[in-house]
Amino acid sequence: MKKLIIINGTMGVGKTAVCKELNRALGGSVWLDGDWCWMMNPFIANDYNKRMVEENIGFLLRSFLNNPAYEYVIFDWVIDREEIYKAILDQVGECRFELFKITLQCSESELRKRIAKDLLNGDRTEANLRDSLSRRGLYDKIRSTKIDTSKMSVGKVVEEIAKIVDSCNDIPKTL
Repeated sequence: MKKLIIINGTMGVGKTAVCKELNRALGGSVWLDGDWCWMMNPFIANDYNKRMVEENIGFLLRSFLNNPAYEYVIFDWVIDREEIYKAILDQVGECRFELFKITLQCSESELRKRIAKDLLNGDRTEANLRDSLSRRGLYDKIRSTKIDTSKMSVGKVVEEIAKIVDSCNDIPKTL
């Protein structure tokens, strides 16, 4: 059965690095980043665009979940509320898959350190740092498997996720 692995966490926690490596490690996998559907200039987060992005994500997830070439579909995004999960998963409800919801977390000091690197590279702003820090607590409320990445390498996080996914023995996960 297909495995849908959703990796969430606050901005800067390491989702992209982990998913990039997880995609390489698993084989027979595809990786989709929700941010790819938001690459708009100018960036306008209105109701129309939010709905459009969720529909586009749903289309891509359905397409890959129905594609027999891939066993694993990896999706990452800044999902800080259960309603976002629901909006996305409602669109793929007709597909058969096992669901793995994994939240990456790290300490405040580690998050500051990681985002500081992005600030130096011009990839993030001070506003991104403030936003990410303010949302950290929201992820405690998400029903998911939590992994504290504070003192872990990307490779170690990937190993942990692979163990979680491989340990299920084809038992469907509940939403």
